[in-house]
Amino acid sequence: MEADNSKQPERKSLDDRNRMTELERLRHSCAHVMAAAIAKLWPDAQFAAGPAVENGFYYDVELEHRITPEDFAAIEAEMKKEIKANRPFEKVIVTREQAMKDAQSGRLGALGERNISSKFKLGNLADIPEGEAISYYKSGDFIDLCAGPHVMRTGNIGAYKLTSVASAYYKGDEKNPQLQRIYGTAFKNKTELEAYFKMIEEAKRRDHRRIGAEMGLYVIDTEYVGPGLPLWLPKGGEIVEELEKLAKETEFQAGYVRVKTPHIAKEVMYKTSGHLPYYAESMFPPMELREGAGEVSKNRVAGPAGTEEAPIKYYLKAMNCPHHHRIFAAEPRSYRDLPLRLAEYGCCYRYEQSGELFGLMRVRSLNMNDSHIYCTPEQFAQEFNAVNEMYLRYFKIFGIEKYVMRFSTSAPEGMGKKYVGEPELWKQTEDMVRQVLIDSKINYVEVPNEAAFYGPKIDVQVWSVIGREFTLATNQVDFAVPKRFGLTYRDRDNTDKTPLCIHRAPLGTHERFIGFLIEHYAGNFPLWLAPQQVRVLPVTDDQIDYAKGIAKELRSQFVRVDMDVTGDKIRGKIQKAETEKIHTMLIVGGREQESNAVAVRVHGKGDQGVKPRTEVIADILQAIKERRP
Repeated sequence: MEADNSKQPERKSLDDRNRMTELERLRHSCAHVMAAAIAKLWPDAQFAAGPAVENGFYYDVELEHRITPEDFAAIEAEMKKEIKANRPFEKVIVTREQAMKDAQSGRLGALGERNISSKFKLGNLADIPEGEAISYYKSGDFIDLCAGPHVMRTGNIGAYKLTSVASAYYKGDEKNPQLQRIYGTAFKNKTELEAYFKMIEEAKRRDHRRIGAEMGLYVIDTEYVGPGLPLWLPKGGEIVEELEKLAKETEFQAGYVRVKTPHIAKEVMYKTSGHLPYYAESMFPPMELREGAGEVSKNRVAGPAGTEEAPIKYYLKAMNCPHHHRIFAAEPRSYRDLPLRLAEYGCCYRYEQSGELFGLMRVRSLNMNDSHIYCTPEQFAQEFNAVNEMYLRYFKIFGIEKYVMRFSTSAPEGMGKKYVGEPELWKQTEDMVRQVLIDSKINYVEVPNEAAFYGPKIDVQVWSVIGREFTLATNQVDFAVPKRFGLTYRDRDNTDKTPLCIHRAPLGTHERFIGFLIEHYAGNFPLWLAPQQVRVLPVTDDQIDYAKGIAKELRSQFVRVDMDVTGDKIRGKIQKAETEKIHTMLIVGGREQESNAVAVRVHGKGDQGVKPRTEVIADILQAIKERRP
């Protein structure tokens, strides 16, 4: 049983529950049916929480019996009985006193009375705010503390399957008891369920960790370097360089200027930005030292005349924006200087929890395609729309056909707490972003209460060719932090004003985006992006010199090319190149040499015929230049 160290999802607000989709309600209902089945098989089971999650549901349970996949058939058989019985989900509103009494008697998360205190339900009750309604949901003999909503009857649950079991701490806190977490998924019908598992199998085949290892793209050396800190191998480094080249060319044409910033900064930087203390858990611990001495101190250091002064704290950079704000502040600015677009592929460091690290998708060092655009309110719409248009151009290059802009806004109850307490500015900037999205006819959904603390944001959700969803990048509006840093520009009326700041990262990070691309292409990268673009394959030793001439000509044009001059037969050379996912193979035998031609083979597409050498080289160079899919 693997450990699941992810935290339990936060308790949803009433509005969030009302927005629960039909599929989420079905899955949450299926979680209850699963719990009822487990309670029938093991009456001593103690249940914690059973939410719907991405792609399914789970229930946390404390049970002396260790549930394994071998138990799934028995659990699913009991679930089938509950669903066939078509029992209604009945909602019951109770007082807090009644709920406490029922939890103490063991009535909740159980099949009727059992006189075993439902200790986890007592803990869950404590999380419900005073004044909020408390409800149970009952189906057959099973009753549980739950805010809902559910489907009308158990018979509305279509096709389902249990998938895995893990261990998880109650409420995600390692100080709490460790429970068994049983996962499953559910869909409206068997056809959708089967399609989902086909997609899962294809996703396993495309897993970026497996393909990355097979292709020699990156390695994570936990012994000497540390978990979540990828080392890019030469082939992976080529992909990194190509993506950075694409970003630099695109941004240069769009009027961006490039900057470089350090990997560390003083504590005052992040206190001014507002990231400390609120973001401290996601940052590496500070380094403490005395300025100028280079002496590391774990506590305090001696100051002049024997006095003690606090050491200066430095943090590894967790985000680029504060550094860019200081670059803006480095010289006086006028409205004539705006918009100012500062761009950097900056390396940031975030202390992700070890249980959340996942290949390239969740790492601790991130090379971010970052930029900050400082503009006037009048310039905002054009700049924000230009960023969105840049996303669309990238989607076309990478063959991303399905996407949505997830527009996250604030909520009144979070003002001054979760969000900067500027209600008027929030309304103004949210209206501006919304209007840009409407005017540009970009596909978007609006999600309340998920904005950044300093302003509304857009998260770019994309789907790979097999239908897997990824959060690719972000586009955020910041009306608060520039003011904290005292950033101003001299306006036309000769007064100082604070600029708006747009945070944007169209390609996200090298790490996450390359992880996405590996799975999107299944490692079969287009020619311009392929780590190894061309391999020349002489049929016999007699063609080696001719092959060398072709390779030299391609290399002079910066094409990533090599040769296979081993003693293998040509069929073996081709098979090896196909296995290594070499994009284009140029096969040269006696006939090709005599006619100054090559036989072209493309990975995954097979033979392309014999063509003149000059024509082939010209086509390769043009395909790379155009970044053809």
